[in-house]
Amino acid sequence: MAATYPQVGTRGTGRRKEAIVRVRLVPGNGQVIINGKSMELYLGNRKALHMPVKQALAAAGVEERYNVLVNATGGGIVGQAFAIRMGVARALSAINPDYEVAMRKEGFMTRDSRVKERKKYGRKKARKRFQFSKR
Repeated sequence: MAATYPQVGTRGTGRRKEAIVRVRLVPGNGQVIINGKSMELYLGNRKALHMPVKQALAAAGVEERYNVLVNATGGGIVGQAFAIRMGVARALSAINPDYEVAMRKEGFMTRDSRVKERKKYGRKKARKRFQFSKR
């Protein structure tokens, strides 16, 4: 089902946690293809993950004008879905600088820097400690 498109279009990169996605916008009818699969097939029936992928296009009002081609690596599907949103927002702002104002207002251009905190020595997890006994 991998669609073949000419190597034209605007590119954008998105990151979230360990997920890194490369997004390419090409003129089309609003199809989203992630790693050669349709969005519904790749993300499953979780509608909460379909929403962030389309949010940037909806904020710019161009849902049906571009096909979104995504190469996603690393992380889980939730991190990838939100990274796709950032990549689409960056690609749209490269197409038209007027879109960037709307993308920044919605917060799509800002990277979410929250990542898992590392485990510390002498503790069970990052913050959890072993049980303390006074006597």
